Amino acid sequence: REHHGNAMPPSVKDNSGSHGSPISGKLEGIFFSCNTEFNTGKPPQDSPYGRYRFEIAAEKLFNPNTNLYFGDFYCMYTAYHYVILVIAPLGSPGDEFCKQRLPQLNIKDNKFLTCDEEDGVMVYHHAQDVILEVIYTDPVDLSLGTVAEITGHQLMSLSTANAKKDPSCKTCNISVGR
Repeated sequence: REHHGNAMPPSVKDNSGSHGSPISGKLEGIFFSCNTEFNTGKPPQDSPYGRYRFEIAAEKLFNPNTNLYFGDFYCMYTAYHYVILVIAPLGSPGDEFCKQRLPQLNIKDNKFLTCDEEDGVMVYHHAQDVILEVIYTDPVDLSLGTVAEITGHQLMSLSTANAKKDPSCKTCNISVGR
C-alpha cells in the first residue's frame, strides 16, 4: 500500500504452463483465482494461495470495457486442469500485447468466463470443472476490494512457479498419441 500508492502493481508471469506460451515471462499482470464454491458462489473457505485473500467484485475488473483472451490450458501431473485467461482494459498496453499474441474470447459467450447484462445488472458465469485463473493487466486499486484472513485451512500450495506441465496428458497436449 505504501510503496505503490494503494495499488497492486502487475508483475511478469512466470514460466509455468505450456511450453512456448506467448505470455510466460513476458505479460505483466495480477493473478486472480475465479474458483467459487458450487453451492454458494462465494470463494472457497480453504485456500492454496495463502492465509490472506484480496476479494474484489467481478465487475471492477471484467466488464464491457475489457477484452478477454485465452492464455493457457494445462495440467501439472494431477487430474485438475488449469485455464489461464487474460482480462485487459480496452486499449491498455496489456490489451495491445494480447491482441498480437492470444485468441480473443467473446465476453458473452465462451466456455470459461462470461459477463452479460440482464435486466440492467451484470451477470457472471465461470467454468466449474477447471482451476480458473485470470491475469488482469493493469494495476488494481486496493480500495476497490477487501483483504481478509481465510476462514478455512491453508491448503498445499498451488503455486506453479517454474513448474512444468505433464507432457503425457492426452487432454491438454494436442501432439500426444500422434
